[in-house]
This record gives sequence, C-alpha cells and structure tokens, in this order.
Amino acid sequence: MTIQAITTFIRIFDTNNVQRYLFQNSKTDANISYQPDEASCFDGSTASLSYPYLPFIYNGATKSNAGDNLESFLTLAVNELSLSRAHEFVQNSYSIEVFTVLMDAGTFAANRTLTVECWMVSGMTYDVEGVQLRLSTAIDAIASVTPNKVLRTEMVGALPVSSRISNA
Repeated sequence: MTIQAITTFIRIFDTNNVQRYLFQNSKTDANISYQPDEASCFDGSTASLSYPYLPFIYNGATKSNAGDNLESFLTLAVNELSLSRAHEFVQNSYSIEVFTVLMDAGTFAANRTLTVECWMVSGMTYDVEGVQLRLSTAIDAIASVTPNKVLRTEMVGALPVSSRISNA
C-alpha cells in the first residue's frame, strides 16, 4: 500500500493584497518551505515561503445544481484566538489562496501542485467543535454583500459571456 502525503498551504491577504498570514496543515514540528508553480492570484508572487503549522481542515469547492455559488470552507479548532482571527478575516474582507500539494511522504518536499484556489472570506459560523470560515468566489462574495448590483465590464474587466467551456 502506498502512502500519499497531501499538504494544504494557505496564504491570507488583506484588501490591499498584502499577505497577512500563511499556514500549512501537515508538519506539526517544523515549518515547510513551498514555492508555487504559478504566480499568486493576489500579489503575483512565486517566491518560496516558509509555512508554519496550523491545525485546519480545508473542504474543497462545492457548487449548486445551477453551477453557480461556488464556495468552500476552512475549519479551525475553536478557541479565543481562532475566533478572534476568524472575525478579523470576515470583518476586513480578507482573501485566501489555497494550494493543495502532493508531498514526498519521507521528506515532505513538494512533488506536485494539485490545485490552486483563490477565495474571499464571506462569513463564519462556530460552535463548541470548531470555527468554520465560508469562502466564496469573488463574484459570489460581491453578490452576497451588494444585492441587486449588476457587474459590468467597465466595473470589473473581462466577464464570461457564455457558460460553454472548451478544453482545447
């Protein structure tokens, strides 16, 4: 049986696209250095960074039957610090970049980046078991805080004009 080591790296950005925090959820006793294969969707960086450990669970994207409302969740242990940070992320409309990476099981060196996802923090819930940050795509996050707003090319740049996807 083969063991597959997967690590989730997250970078958290403020509204000016300045990195505020970064974490990984695999190696508890040391930082892991990771250099992404592509430029960051928030600050354009491809620098190798050292990620400290934070116990979190990342649930990948889910969407509605209509194909919209993409969202994901980041779950943290509930304590005073995580509640405070989660509230900060929601109140200040922070963004989160998520890298899911296949690691070498022996050395914890990055083998291959599986996914790169860019999210906006759009809400939070908590109970005695954990704090859950709701992550939305940029368009869904805008719609959730500016109802009845129509996005136009003049406001946000290029917008899709068709739902047709080509994999050519």
